[in-house]
Amino acid sequence: MSVPCRLAAAIVAAHAGCGVEALVGLRRSTAPIATARQLAMYLAHVGLGLPQSEVAQAFGRDRSTVAYACRRIEDLRDDPAFDRHVARMEACLRWATER
Repeated sequence: MSVPCRLAAAIVAAHAGCGVEALVGLRRSTAPIATARQLAMYLAHVGLGLPQSEVAQAFGRDRSTVAYACRRIEDLRDDPAFDRHVARMEACLRWATER
């Protein structure tokens, strides 16, 4: 897994209270873990500008799965509280990758 994708997964995992391996594992998971995985993929693609194909490979998923995750997170961002939560994680991720 690329360092930027792993960093996105680590930030989301810390906020979700789970391990990074739960987000990158190939097994089906619970809805909260699936949403956290989608958020990590979203941050890697939208927040860092990585190509969907690269994000898909890092998370062991298909590119269409990353596209779906990005659409779903964008829809969830209509909720102001969720949007603030995502914006804080984006800021952390950008700060960490500027180093």
